[in-house]
Amino acid sequence: MPISITLIGGPTALIEIDGFRLLTDPTFDAPGAYQLPHVKLEKTIGPALEADAIGPIDAVLLSHDQHSDNLDNSGRDFLKHANRVLTTQAGAKRLGGHVEGLAPWSTAHLKDRDGNSLTITATPARHGPAGIEPLSGDVIGFVVSSSRKDTTSVYISGDTTWFDGVAEVARRFKCGVVLPFAGAAQTRGPFHLTMDTNDTIETARAFPDAMIVPVHTEGWAHFRQNSEDLRKTFDALGFGTRLRLLEPGVPTVLQAP
Repeated sequence: MPISITLIGGPTALIEIDGFRLLTDPTFDAPGAYQLPHVKLEKTIGPALEADAIGPIDAVLLSHDQHSDNLDNSGRDFLKHANRVLTTQAGAKRLGGHVEGLAPWSTAHLKDRDGNSLTITATPARHGPAGIEPLSGDVIGFVVSSSRKDTTSVYISGDTTWFDGVAEVARRFKCGVVLPFAGAAQTRGPFHLTMDTNDTIETARAFPDAMIVPVHTEGWAHFRQNSEDLRKTFDALGFGTRLRLLEPGVPTVLQAP
């Protein structure tokens, strides 16, 4: 079955799969400066859709809760109205309420009235180079797998660079759609906190049957690369037909190549 994805901005995307509606890292605040404990971030582009225009959500897939470019004030309010919220175990303790914490490789399940179901598997993520964990905190990605045989699995990387954890996801799951969190985010020093063009190409190679649908490429001043950089890289290396760039606010129907 086809999968529809609507990019809302930054890491925030609405994924519609088999009648289920999932939202990644909700960020709905307006452009402006956002002070974190150790750095100030500048949001340059507002969301393509406001929070109240999203409609009901079956689950929010929150890669982590500590950075305002992945969960802002409006996003925190949005969590209260989602049926379920899945995030890291540490994040669930901080957020409280109905938020559920998942360790890497653990699963959660969504079911509808017709007997269809989704299995959501938490996946490893590393928010920067080796050793960054005490600074960046815990992060996870997600694989969404359907009970329907004709629906491909979707991998959402969360804020991560390419490392052996992402390679292990590719070994364990055959995904037809991959959403890498790209943009080469850089805040603390001369290293990237999310995938750059090289990392995204490595991810495409690891998932040879997948359509690559990057998010987290525009909207913040600390993103050092954008979707056009990805387009040029993928075209130069012969991967261009596998890259699908989303127009913000426009539902895009995808099928695995």
